[in-house]
Amino acid sequence: MDKKTFENFKTLIFEKTGIHLTEQKVALVSARMGKRMRALGIPDYDQYYKYLTNEKSGHEMVEMVNAISTNVTHFFREGRHFDFMAETLRNWSKNGLGRLRIWCAASSSGEEPYSLAITATKNTPPGTKIEIVASDISTKVLQIAKFGVYKRQDVEKIPHETMKQYFQKGTGKAQDLFRVKQELRDLISFRQINLSTPPYPVEAPLDFIFCRNVMIYFNQDLRRILVKTMVDMLKPGGYLVVGMAESLSGIHENLKSVEPSVYFKSSS
Repeated sequence: MDKKTFENFKTLIFEKTGIHLTEQKVALVSARMGKRMRALGIPDYDQYYKYLTNEKSGHEMVEMVNAISTNVTHFFREGRHFDFMAETLRNWSKNGLGRLRIWCAASSSGEEPYSLAITATKNTPPGTKIEIVASDISTKVLQIAKFGVYKRQDVEKIPHETMKQYFQKGTGKAQDLFRVKQELRDLISFRQINLSTPPYPVEAPLDFIFCRNVMIYFNQDLRRILVKTMVDMLKPGGYLVVGMAESLSGIHENLKSVEPSVYFKSSS
Protein backbone atom coordinates (compact mmCIF):
# COMPACT_ATOMS: atom_id res chain seq x y z
CA MET A 1 0.00 0.00 0.00
CA ASP A 2 1.57 3.30 -1.09
CA LYS A 3 1.54 6.44 1.05
CA LYS A 4 -1.27 8.18 -0.84
CA THR A 5 -3.57 5.17 -0.62
CA PHE A 6 -2.82 4.77 3.08
CA GLU A 7 -3.70 8.44 3.64
CA ASN A 8 -7.00 7.89 1.83
CA PHE A 9 -7.87 4.93 4.06
CA LYS A 10 -6.61 6.75 7.15
CA THR A 11 -8.92 9.72 6.47
CA LEU A 12 -11.90 7.49 5.68
CA ILE A 13 -11.41 5.35 8.79
CA PHE A 14 -11.18 8.44 10.98
CA GLU A 15 -14.35 9.89 9.46
CA LYS A 16 -16.29 6.65 9.95
CA THR A 17 -14.94 5.44 13.30
CA GLY A 18 -12.91 8.18 14.99
CA ILE A 19 -9.91 5.82 15.03
CA HIS A 20 -6.70 7.80 14.53
CA LEU A 21 -4.08 5.80 12.65
CA THR A 22 -0.41 6.72 12.47
CA GLU A 23 2.02 5.79 9.70
CA GLN A 24 3.17 2.90 11.91
CA LYS A 25 -0.19 1.22 11.16
CA VAL A 26 0.35 0.78 7.41
CA ALA A 27 0.92 -2.96 7.81
CA LEU A 28 -2.20 -3.34 9.94
CA VAL A 29 -4.39 -1.44 7.48
CA SER A 30 -2.91 -3.38 4.56
CA ALA A 31 -3.66 -6.70 6.26
CA ARG A 32 -7.20 -5.81 7.34
CA MET A 33 -8.14 -4.32 3.96
CA GLY A 34 -6.48 -7.29 2.26
CA LYS A 35 -8.98 -9.65 3.90
CA ARG A 36 -11.88 -7.73 2.42
CA MET A 37 -10.19 -7.53 -0.99
CA ARG A 38 -9.73 -11.31 -1.06
CA ALA A 39 -13.37 -11.83 -0.07
CA LEU A 40 -14.50 -9.59 -2.92
CA GLY A 41 -11.92 -10.68 -5.49
CA ILE A 42 -10.48 -7.16 -5.81
CA PRO A 43 -6.78 -7.19 -6.76
CA ASP A 44 -5.41 -3.86 -5.51
CA TYR A 45 -5.93 -1.33 -2.72
CA ASP A 46 -6.87 1.62 -4.93
CA GLN A 47 -9.58 -0.39 -6.61
CA TYR A 48 -10.94 -1.52 -3.24
CA TYR A 49 -10.95 2.07 -1.95
CA LYS A 50 -12.97 3.17 -4.98
CA TYR A 51 -15.37 0.28 -4.53
CA LEU A 52 -15.72 1.03 -0.82
CA THR A 53 -16.48 4.72 -1.29
CA ASN A 54 -18.84 4.23 -4.25
CA GLU A 55 -20.84 1.20 -3.07
CA LYS A 56 -24.37 2.54 -2.48
CA SER A 57 -25.84 0.08 0.02
CA GLY A 58 -23.26 0.81 2.73
CA HIS A 59 -22.80 -2.93 3.35
CA GLU A 60 -19.11 -2.92 2.50
CA MET A 61 -18.49 0.10 4.72
CA VAL A 62 -19.89 -1.93 7.62
CA GLU A 63 -17.62 -4.83 6.67
CA MET A 64 -14.62 -2.50 6.52
CA VAL A 65 -15.41 -1.11 9.98
CA ASN A 66 -15.74 -4.68 11.29
CA ALA A 67 -12.36 -5.52 9.77
CA ILE A 68 -10.48 -2.50 11.15
CA SER A 69 -11.95 -2.69 14.67
CA THR A 70 -9.67 -4.27 17.27
CA ASN A 71 -11.52 -6.54 19.68
CA VAL A 72 -9.39 -7.91 22.51
CA THR A 73 -11.34 -8.94 25.59
CA HIS A 74 -12.00 -11.63 28.17
CA PHE A 75 -14.27 -12.14 31.16
CA PHE A 76 -13.46 -9.89 34.14
CA ARG A 77 -10.57 -8.24 32.30
CA GLU A 78 -8.75 -5.70 34.51
CA GLY A 79 -10.47 -7.32 37.48
CA ARG A 80 -9.93 -4.48 39.94
CA HIS A 81 -12.65 -2.52 38.13
CA PHE A 82 -15.20 -5.23 38.89
CA ASP A 83 -14.05 -5.40 42.50
CA PHE A 84 -14.52 -1.63 42.77
CA MET A 85 -17.96 -1.83 41.22
CA ALA A 86 -18.97 -4.63 43.60
CA GLU A 87 -17.84 -2.61 46.63
CA THR A 88 -19.70 0.45 45.38
CA LEU A 89 -22.91 -1.48 44.74
CA ARG A 90 -22.85 -3.04 48.19
CA ASN A 91 -22.49 0.43 49.71
CA TRP A 92 -25.30 1.84 47.57
CA SER A 93 -27.49 -1.12 48.49
CA LYS A 94 -27.25 -0.26 52.19
CA ASN A 95 -29.10 2.97 51.42
CA GLY A 96 -31.64 1.36 49.13
CA LEU A 97 -31.05 0.71 45.42
CA GLY A 98 -34.14 0.25 43.30
CA ARG A 99 -32.61 0.74 39.85
CA LEU A 100 -29.12 0.39 38.39
CA ARG A 101 -28.23 1.68 34.93
CA ILE A 102 -24.90 0.84 33.25
CA TRP A 103 -23.46 1.54 29.80
CA CYS A 104 -20.70 -0.69 28.50
CA ALA A 105 -19.48 1.45 25.61
CA ALA A 106 -17.11 -1.07 24.01
CA SER A 107 -18.75 -4.45 24.48
CA SER A 108 -16.72 -6.34 21.87
CA SER A 109 -17.91 -9.99 21.82
CA GLY A 110 -19.82 -9.67 25.10
CA GLU A 111 -17.43 -10.79 27.81
CA GLU A 112 -17.35 -7.34 29.43
CA PRO A 113 -21.11 -6.65 29.62
CA TYR A 114 -21.78 -10.16 30.89
CA SER A 115 -19.08 -9.64 33.54
CA LEU A 116 -20.86 -6.42 34.51
CA ALA A 117 -24.21 -8.20 34.66
CA ILE A 118 -22.79 -10.94 36.92
CA THR A 119 -21.19 -8.33 39.20
CA ALA A 120 -24.42 -6.35 39.37
CA THR A 121 -26.68 -9.30 40.18
CA LYS A 122 -24.30 -10.62 42.83
CA ASN A 123 -23.98 -7.32 44.68
CA THR A 124 -27.47 -5.76 44.62
CA PRO A 125 -30.60 -6.70 46.56
CA PRO A 126 -33.16 -9.05 44.97
CA GLY A 127 -35.65 -7.04 42.96
CA THR A 128 -33.18 -4.36 41.89
CA LYS A 129 -33.99 -3.29 38.32
CA ILE A 130 -30.71 -3.75 36.43
CA GLU A 131 -30.43 -2.25 32.95
CA ILE A 132 -27.24 -2.57 30.91
CA VAL A 133 -26.69 -1.08 27.46
CA ALA A 134 -23.78 -2.74 25.66
CA SER A 135 -22.55 -1.11 22.47
CA ASP A 136 -19.83 -1.50 19.89
CA ILE A 137 -19.12 -0.13 16.43
CA SER A 138 -18.63 -3.64 15.03
CA THR A 139 -21.79 -5.47 14.00
CA LYS A 140 -19.80 -8.70 13.77
CA VAL A 141 -18.84 -8.83 17.45
CA LEU A 142 -22.29 -7.64 18.54
CA GLN A 143 -23.83 -10.72 16.94
CA ILE A 144 -21.46 -12.92 18.93
CA ALA A 145 -22.28 -10.99 22.09
CA LYS A 146 -26.05 -11.30 21.62
CA PHE A 147 -25.77 -15.06 21.13
CA GLY A 148 -23.74 -15.37 24.34
CA VAL A 149 -21.99 -18.66 23.56
CA TYR A 150 -18.33 -19.13 24.51
CA LYS A 151 -15.69 -21.82 24.18
CA ARG A 152 -14.25 -23.62 27.19
CA GLN A 153 -10.99 -21.63 26.99
CA ASP A 154 -12.98 -18.38 27.12
CA VAL A 155 -14.57 -19.22 30.47
CA GLU A 156 -11.96 -21.41 32.15
CA LYS A 157 -10.85 -18.68 34.59
CA ILE A 158 -14.39 -17.98 35.82
CA PRO A 159 -14.99 -19.55 39.28
CA HIS A 160 -16.93 -22.83 39.24
CA GLU A 161 -19.84 -21.51 41.30
CA THR A 162 -20.25 -18.50 39.00
CA MET A 163 -20.22 -20.80 35.97
CA LYS A 164 -22.84 -23.02 37.56
CA GLN A 165 -25.08 -20.07 38.40
CA TYR A 166 -24.85 -18.08 35.18
CA PHE A 167 -23.89 -20.46 32.33
CA GLN A 168 -25.41 -23.51 30.65
CA LYS A 169 -23.02 -26.21 29.46
CA GLY A 170 -23.58 -27.68 26.04
CA THR A 171 -24.12 -31.39 25.44
CA GLY A 172 -22.91 -33.85 22.82
CA LYS A 173 -20.89 -32.14 20.12
CA ALA A 174 -21.39 -28.83 21.97
CA GLN A 175 -19.98 -30.07 25.27
CA ASP A 176 -17.10 -27.58 25.12
CA LEU A 177 -19.47 -24.64 24.62
CA PHE A 178 -21.12 -22.57 27.35
CA ARG A 179 -24.04 -20.20 26.96
CA VAL A 180 -24.91 -17.31 29.25
CA LYS A 181 -28.26 -18.04 30.88
CA GLN A 182 -31.33 -16.22 29.60
CA GLU A 183 -31.98 -14.34 32.84
CA LEU A 184 -28.57 -12.68 32.53
CA ARG A 185 -28.96 -11.99 28.79
CA ASP A 186 -32.30 -10.32 29.53
CA LEU A 187 -30.50 -7.60 31.52
CA ILE A 188 -28.53 -6.41 28.49
CA SER A 189 -29.55 -4.45 25.41
CA PHE A 190 -26.98 -4.69 22.61
CA ARG A 191 -26.77 -1.95 19.99
CA GLN A 192 -24.35 -0.50 17.45
CA ILE A 193 -23.01 2.90 18.51
CA ASN A 194 -20.19 4.88 16.93
CA LEU A 195 -18.43 6.73 19.76
CA SER A 196 -17.03 9.30 17.34
CA THR A 197 -20.51 10.68 16.61
CA PRO A 198 -22.28 11.92 19.78
CA PRO A 199 -24.95 12.33 21.06
CA TYR A 200 -25.35 8.66 21.96
CA PRO A 201 -28.71 6.83 21.95
CA VAL A 202 -28.48 5.73 25.59
CA GLU A 203 -30.95 6.78 28.25
CA ALA A 204 -29.44 8.92 31.00
CA PRO A 205 -28.64 9.44 33.82
CA LEU A 206 -26.33 6.46 34.29
CA ASP A 207 -24.73 5.03 37.41
CA PHE A 208 -21.68 3.54 35.69
CA ILE A 209 -20.12 3.97 32.27
CA PHE A 210 -17.40 1.53 31.28
CA CYS A 211 -15.47 2.91 28.30
CA ARG A 212 -12.29 0.90 28.47
CA ASN A 213 -9.41 0.65 26.01
CA VAL A 214 -11.15 2.71 23.34
CA MET A 215 -9.81 6.24 23.71
CA ILE A 216 -6.26 5.07 23.00
CA TYR A 217 -7.37 4.94 19.35
CA PHE A 218 -8.78 8.50 19.34
CA ASN A 219 -7.04 11.85 19.06
CA GLN A 220 -7.15 14.32 21.94
CA ASP A 221 -9.97 16.46 20.52
CA LEU A 222 -12.25 13.46 20.10
CA ARG A 223 -11.35 12.21 23.59
CA ARG A 224 -12.46 15.54 25.06
CA ILE A 225 -15.79 15.43 23.21
CA LEU A 226 -16.40 11.81 24.19
CA VAL A 227 -15.58 12.35 27.88
CA LYS A 228 -17.66 15.54 28.12
CA THR A 229 -20.65 13.78 26.59
CA MET A 230 -20.30 10.77 28.88
CA VAL A 231 -19.88 12.90 31.99
CA ASP A 232 -23.09 14.73 31.09
CA MET A 233 -24.81 11.32 30.92
CA LEU A 234 -23.63 10.24 34.37
CA LYS A 235 -25.68 10.97 37.46
CA PRO A 236 -23.93 13.03 40.16
CA GLY A 237 -22.05 10.43 42.18
CA GLY A 238 -21.74 8.11 39.19
CA TYR A 239 -18.53 6.60 37.86
CA LEU A 240 -16.69 6.61 34.54
CA VAL A 241 -14.27 3.69 34.16
CA VAL A 242 -11.58 3.71 31.46
CA GLY A 243 -8.79 1.29 30.58
CA MET A 244 -5.82 0.83 32.89
CA ALA A 245 -3.54 2.27 30.21
CA GLU A 246 -5.74 5.35 29.72
CA SER A 247 -5.82 8.63 31.61
CA LEU A 248 -8.27 11.53 31.64
CA SER A 249 -5.80 13.95 33.16
CA GLY A 250 -6.60 17.49 31.99
CA ILE A 251 -9.61 16.39 29.93
CA HIS A 252 -12.52 17.20 32.26
CA GLU A 253 -12.62 19.27 35.43
CA ASN A 254 -15.79 17.73 36.88
CA LEU A 255 -14.22 14.32 37.41
CA LYS A 256 -12.31 13.16 40.44
CA SER A 257 -9.91 10.23 40.19
CA VAL A 258 -10.75 7.78 42.98
CA GLU A 259 -8.28 5.12 41.90
CA PRO A 260 -6.36 4.32 38.71
CA SER A 261 -8.70 4.68 35.69
CA VAL A 262 -11.85 5.13 37.84
CA TYR A 263 -13.41 8.61 37.94
CA PHE A 264 -16.19 9.98 40.14
CA LYS A 265 -18.62 12.65 38.93
CA SER A 266 -19.04 15.27 41.62
CA SER A 267 -22.32 17.04 42.22
CA SER A 268 -20.88 20.51 41.58
